[in-house]
Amino acid sequence: MPTRTQTSTVVFRRPFSMKSAGGPQPAGTYTVETEEEMLEGLSFPAYRRVSTTITRQANGAGALVQVLAVDPRELEEAQAADRL
Repeated sequence: MPTRTQTSTVVFRRPFSMKSAGGPQPAGTYTVETEEEMLEGLSFPAYRRVSTTITRQANGAGALVQVLAVDPRELEEAQAADRL
């Protein structure tokens, strides 16, 4: 099945917490990747979300990078709370 990946960058000004991310996360810049697969058999192109992950950008050479699978709704809620 054909897939596509959409990538965006999110900046959290304050530490935030999401159950799907395993608890508290530090403030910083994160890369958000959403993988989608094309639905077959339709007369128009349509995609279904397969996964959403966030990755904190490394702070220097040799820094540990962690990719976390997250719930997209929980990510939206965390972003909204950070804007307040």
